[in-house]
Amino acid sequence: MKTLLLSALCLAPAAGAGAQDCPEIRLGQGIMAGRVTETSAILQARLTDGDRLRGHDLAGCKGWARWEVIPGSGTNARIPAPWRRAEAERDYIVKDLVTGLAPGTRYRYRLWYGADSLRAAAGEWGAFRTLGGADEAREVRLVVVTGMNYDRFYRDPDLRYHGADGALGYPALETILGMEPDYFIGTGDNVYYDASHQPLGVATDREGIRRCYHEQFARPRFRELFRSVPTYWEKDDHDYRYNDCDNTGDRLPLPRLGREMFLEQLPVSPDSITYGTYRMSRDLQIWLVEGRDYRSPNAMPDGPGKTIWGGTQREWLMRTLKESDATFRVLISPTPMIGPDDAYKRDNHANLRGFQHERDAFFAFLVEEELAHNFFIVCGDRHWQYHSIHPSGLEEFSSGALVDANSRVGRMPGDSLSTDPDAIIRQPYVMQEASGGFLQVRVTPGAEPRIYFEFFDERGVPLYNTSRSSG
Repeated sequence: MKTLLLSALCLAPAAGAGAQDCPEIRLGQGIMAGRVTETSAILQARLTDGDRLRGHDLAGCKGWARWEVIPGSGTNARIPAPWRRAEAERDYIVKDLVTGLAPGTRYRYRLWYGADSLRAAAGEWGAFRTLGGADEAREVRLVVVTGMNYDRFYRDPDLRYHGADGALGYPALETILGMEPDYFIGTGDNVYYDASHQPLGVATDREGIRRCYHEQFARPRFRELFRSVPTYWEKDDHDYRYNDCDNTGDRLPLPRLGREMFLEQLPVSPDSITYGTYRMSRDLQIWLVEGRDYRSPNAMPDGPGKTIWGGTQREWLMRTLKESDATFRVLISPTPMIGPDDAYKRDNHANLRGFQHERDAFFAFLVEEELAHNFFIVCGDRHWQYHSIHPSGLEEFSSGALVDANSRVGRMPGDSLSTDPDAIIRQPYVMQEASGGFLQVRVTPGAEPRIYFEFFDERGVPLYNTSRSSG
């Protein structure tokens, strides 16, 4: 058996809510595994005062905790892990990077936790499977989402959900769990700091931002899904600063706090490098990109010097794409590259006064290097589902908003109010009625591997699907 190592992922100290001494400590936000690779995973939980929201928040608790990880092959061998202290400065979150795992292997994990190690209790078991990497030919299924707008779902007087099951969380989460995907990808707008109906106002400071995560992730459907399905996370404008933000100005929250909170609240990279590539199987490799940290000002005139990705990330992306021998390569972007989008916007690669120069140069690179074949773009951000084809032949799939109340009918090619008034984009599918939902990307192995793009509404009703072969 490989040696398993666990290292604490310590974030920059920050002033948090007052420390809580709790008579009965719980895992009110469940447990999560994130950024799974062939040999590692990030495990995360938060010690809480009970498991029910009080006053739009879930208080944290001081305590001690350690992870237990077991290969899922029936062995009784327990892999030891060190005790960690849950403290206010890290929002009572216990986060560890587990390394030394075997590729393509299912693991079970749980957290032992309590006021101290002598009074620790075991939490529920969770599970994750390490990536198979280039040597494993197997079916892989990813669910991709965006737009988890808690405010609209629960508080908007015109749009809020009225179903009897609303206290459980978003219906789409139960649908996804029932489909048993291998991995869940949140492309950003995972929470909304600038939501307009929040009882305590928009989130501009550390306490308010943390409350957004506490409120949402405490819902039972979140806990059930993430205990069973490992996750990958990106951030976008609403869970960084505010709508269509860049890194300029003094409007709160400032960029540094937005970055810190993303690293603290989600099982992501232990350092500030939040982009990465993951070899899911012989036939599938994905790229997750960072769209906020390195961007130029939105108001800057478009041209060679204007960038969303920044030079270092862009060079990394181009280099690793050239190095890949995966059958299918999928770029997962927080924002669209093809669209169409609303003409008034200027914060993404599809926007007319946005970042089209960087997009066009990247597309030219893909064509010139003969990388465009079996390369696909999946994006979040837009509140409607679509499948669009650029004149270069490159294709983009927008996941649409997960929450019904956060969805809308989008812009289509030829619309004078769109970024494509001349209808140069082909669109085999665009949502005709506002509906929450998600995208499943499925890759099957065999003599002729195939990739499927499958759209569903929040209840699991199929809306559109298309596939491509390796040939």
